[in-house]
Amino acid sequence: MTSIESFTLEVADPAAAERFYTTAFGLGDRIRVRASEEPTTGFRGFTLSLTVSQPANLDALIGAALEAGATTLKPAAKSMWGYGGVVRAPDGTIWKIATSAKKDTGPATREVDDVVLLLGVTDVAASKKFYVDHGIAVRKSFGRMYVEFETTGLKLGLYRRKALAKDAGVSPEGEGSHRIAIVGGGTPFTDPDGFAWETTSIAAAS
Repeated sequence: MTSIESFTLEVADPAAAERFYTTAFGLGDRIRVRASEEPTTGFRGFTLSLTVSQPANLDALIGAALEAGATTLKPAAKSMWGYGGVVRAPDGTIWKIATSAKKDTGPATREVDDVVLLLGVTDVAASKKFYVDHGIAVRKSFGRMYVEFETTGLKLGLYRRKALAKDAGVSPEGEGSHRIAIVGGGTPFTDPDGFAWETTSIAAAS
């Protein structure tokens, strides 16, 4: 099974980004940052999601993110599938916090169950094939709509770009650098939509 150890965000101010992520989410080495001035405009083509066990935890994380400087894209709200909200970090990264639970079962904490990267891709079927050809097994697949891969550590999925932007509450238009790298085992590569995979040694050296 493919391991994803961390996601590296490329930011203009690494020190400020480190402060934000430590204060807001406390994800440790699951989210790393490095300096970059690569041009990027609009939607960067991905969202990061935090799944939690109950609504109170979601509210605690969103509250901490907003206090640390994030802005609201979608206020936390109930839906058919659960409860969720979307914020944009000061470095521009879009974060969705969600839970399938509709009621609290204990005191609020900021514990995160899973960190999930959703890539907004042009052709879900073609990108799925690319990843399978690179030895990354599929866990779930819903036609040309959504794919979830079998990974350990952090999670990865594919979504149609326009649908992902709509879910995040932003326009799908955007160009330039994604400003994110997926860090894990295997050989480095770049997928059809320009998302880069790096080994731990490459990430550590950058």
